[in-house]
Amino acid sequence: MHNGLERKILFYLQKCLYNQLKQIHAVIITASLDRTPLVRLKFLRRGTEFGGMGYAELVFNQMGGFSNPEIAIWNAMIRGYAYNGPYVNALKLFGEMTVRGLEPNNFTYPYVLSACCSMDLYDVGQQLHSRVIKSGFLVAFSVGTAFFEFYVRNLEARMKKNGSLKEASMMFDEIGEKTIELWNKMIGNYSRFGDVTNARQLFDEMPNKDAVTWNTMISAYSKVCDIATAEDLFRLMPEKNVVTYTTLLGCYANVGNVETARALFEQMPVKNVVSWNCMMSIYNNKGYHQQTLDLFSRMLFEGVKPDSYSFVAVLSACSNLNNLESGRWVHSLLGNWHKMVVIVGTTLSEMYANCGEIDQAFTLFIKIGQKDVFSYNVMIKSLAIHGRAEDAIKLFHSMRSRGLKLNEHTFSSALFACSHGGLVEKGQEIFKDIEKTLNFAPKAEHYCLMVDLLCRNDRTHEAKSLVKAMDTEPDIAIWGALLQGCHGRGDVKSAESIINKAIELQSDESGVHVLLANIHASMGQWSDACRARKQMEDHGIVKKRGRSYFVS
Repeated sequence: MHNGLERKILFYLQKCLYNQLKQIHAVIITASLDRTPLVRLKFLRRGTEFGGMGYAELVFNQMGGFSNPEIAIWNAMIRGYAYNGPYVNALKLFGEMTVRGLEPNNFTYPYVLSACCSMDLYDVGQQLHSRVIKSGFLVAFSVGTAFFEFYVRNLEARMKKNGSLKEASMMFDEIGEKTIELWNKMIGNYSRFGDVTNARQLFDEMPNKDAVTWNTMISAYSKVCDIATAEDLFRLMPEKNVVTYTTLLGCYANVGNVETARALFEQMPVKNVVSWNCMMSIYNNKGYHQQTLDLFSRMLFEGVKPDSYSFVAVLSACSNLNNLESGRWVHSLLGNWHKMVVIVGTTLSEMYANCGEIDQAFTLFIKIGQKDVFSYNVMIKSLAIHGRAEDAIKLFHSMRSRGLKLNEHTFSSALFACSHGGLVEKGQEIFKDIEKTLNFAPKAEHYCLMVDLLCRNDRTHEAKSLVKAMDTEPDIAIWGALLQGCHGRGDVKSAESIINKAIELQSDESGVHVLLANIHASMGQWSDACRARKQMEDHGIVKKRGRSYFVS
């Protein structure tokens, strides 16, 4: 009788909900199945799988708590803490386990390592590595794989883009029987850290490859813009899938080869929504916004359902084209856009702002549910462009009061608003607050915006002092903004000094030279204007049509 009930309980434990767990618990106790090791273990494990550890702790204590000699029971609790937290409890339980003379096994270490990763305790993980080597469990596949993941995750957490995968590579080598997934992961890690040489070596050594292997290697060459080798691999790949074609599309995008990318796109035997999004993104990045809009229309015609990123791409195109009619058409297709990712609402709002409909843009901004920093940054700048600088600054302060973490672009948008609204004192206050909030000094863009603000309000002398006090060398944009201030005051002497500074930077920007020539011309100094133009030609600087770095 008990065998049949035991099987039923084990079956129901796999699928039961939290509110059914207590009912099963009652049956287990009534039938004295709480003395059956497998039932005890499965019940406790299931109790840790609902996001909290309160009920599991109660059950663990009923099973004897720290006095329980069953390693599997301890492992179940450590696993629960590693998944649900508090993560430190996984380490405490592991420590208590060893103090009581219980020997951890190959199921214990992966969960303890997971807790170390969650708390970024790299040193503790390394100490654990030494212990495992002594215990001999490193040969176990689950333990070796866990340490491999540990070293990779810690490198990622520390953003060591130029760091070494040495520890992860050593762990990979020590794992005896490697799965295809593990090979792929190691190749992917080399690729992510820009180590294509080792990625290719591993690729060539790999006994069996699947589509993920080939796609990962093609992507690795894409990241370093080695298109020729990526194409060679593409041709050698035995069975290509839609991901393969899309990966190669990304390769062409990285080097700006739009024509070849489009040709490959047309050759694709099967296209999914990611393929269409990739091609639209390529067009947008090259400024071919009308082609993005046309491709989106064709996508709909061919019956492909757009996702959030499709709408972001086409709305960005409408925004850059100032095509309000098409933007409204795309808006009508969105339906309940509030349920999509935040960037859809942000891009929709930005599109209306760029097309001159700032009130509609602001209304949509208000309707965005979980606004992020990017949403606020875009709206602050949009309000400023439309002459509503004070509203932009109010939004900046509202953002702070909501506890959102400001970034450097937030301050750029706020300073841009101050510059366009003539809010000098407010701008100075915001500028001074940058270092205190971001924990680093204002960047060149912030200085440029501040110089522009001061110069626009006839405070060029203060702008000069600000530039002089900079810890780093001003860039061409800062000198250009200062030159604009000299233009407004007809200060030829300072303008010529700035030109010399610009020449020292060996920049190919023509704007500063053109502006100096214009300053001379506006004062009737035609020979000096010609000299400024000739100086530009002598340094091989050509006027770029339709391009300016000045803050507008």
